[in-house]
Amino acid sequence: MMAKDRIIAPARIHHIHVAGRGSTARKLILTEAARLLGCSHILHLHDYDYATDFAARSPRQQMLVRRMFQHADQVVALGQRDRMTLTTLLGVEERRVVVIGNCVPDPGPRNVHVGEMPLIIFLGRLSERKGVQELLLALSHPIMKDLRWRAVLAGDGPVEDYRRQAAAMGLSDLVKMPGWLGADEAQALCTRADILVLPSHAEGLAMAVVEGLAHGLAVVTTRVGAHGEVISDGETGVFVPVGDKDALAAALAKLVTDPEVRNHLSAKARAHYLNNFSMKAYMRSLDKLYDAISAQPQTTAGER
Repeated sequence: MMAKDRIIAPARIHHIHVAGRGSTARKLILTEAARLLGCSHILHLHDYDYATDFAARSPRQQMLVRRMFQHADQVVALGQRDRMTLTTLLGVEERRVVVIGNCVPDPGPRNVHVGEMPLIIFLGRLSERKGVQELLLALSHPIMKDLRWRAVLAGDGPVEDYRRQAAAMGLSDLVKMPGWLGADEAQALCTRADILVLPSHAEGLAMAVVEGLAHGLAVVTTRVGAHGEVISDGETGVFVPVGDKDALAAALAKLVTDPEVRNHLSAKARAHYLNNFSMKAYMRSLDKLYDAISAQPQTTAGER
């Protein structure tokens, strides 16, 4: 495909998404082909902790990974943490790195659930990294005991193990774990929800957080990855410390008992999404990036 493009569409830009582990190995081959053919290409980094992934590689692999990123026309980072990884650890020139956050399609304006029992949702793999253990501990916390709420924790992973833990904590009637949901089912769940919680230990920029903003949910998450750049604490979401079940319980208790706070966060989250994380906003950023690359002189095969 790249060889054909080089002949019939030499100005075409190849946008290559890369993460850690096996993804990097595959993209080393693809980007080397782009370099040898002289094809313009972008590397778009998606990873919850690429610095750690890089540090675990052999010296030769590290050399190849550095070269891969340094030879790209542009590199897209999800946030400033990843920008720093790219420029300081991988040696990419500052001018070649641009920060563009994730986006999701617009689900439309939120329907306010007046008088209904607040629904807390979690979207993502049920795992320690996503903070599911402390989420269950927070939901079973004494301050949540006599409050009106229900929760759905949707995602793959060791679902049965977490169901057993929830049952042992007395949460079976309050917390449902349906397993992995398809896109339509996840959208329907978000439409019914009031609060999205994601107490992750590590993220790049979690799609679940962007989904929460798009649906105008009250988002409770941790200040990891690019979350600190995306969420304004108390305005477009609520931050809790990583691993702190008591703080998480307090934040959830506040939100399930105070509809005014929920509605404030909801309105701010929805507006923030429309301005910064909608498909329109994302395409504006990509168009600007593609225009900048198109304005650069064409390289010859193997020149980079």
